[in-house]
Amino acid sequence: MLIAAAIFAVVAAAVAFYFFMLESLRWAEPDTAEVFALRGSNPAATAQLAYNLGFYNLFLAVGAALGVVLLFAGNAVAGLTLMTFTTACLLLASVVLVLSDRRVARVSLVQGAPAALSLVLSLLGT
Repeated sequence: MLIAAAIFAVVAAAVAFYFFMLESLRWAEPDTAEVFALRGSNPAATAQLAYNLGFYNLFLAVGAALGVVLLFAGNAVAGLTLMTFTTACLLLASVVLVLSDRRVARVSLVQGAPAALSLVLSLLGT
């Protein structure tokens, strides 16, 4: 179970890193507006907030990946704790996202599903 949980944690980390790239590096791109259902918006007006939010995603991605590394490097307690915490944060962020705007339900699912699977498998595997 923990191997599957780790695999989904790595997927969740990759998705969070992807959102970091969109929010912090590509916010003004038309493709990013499509992803977040922001057609017709002014990206410059929200660029600072998106930049900051992207780094939250980056930090969670690093936390999930580091948790997996620690888990398999012999420090299972620290690794599982970090992996569980970060996937729980990613899952809760996806819930907040969809509750704030139903138009981004697909984005929320992409963000939350791997984290949810990792979290459930982590809890079942302990």
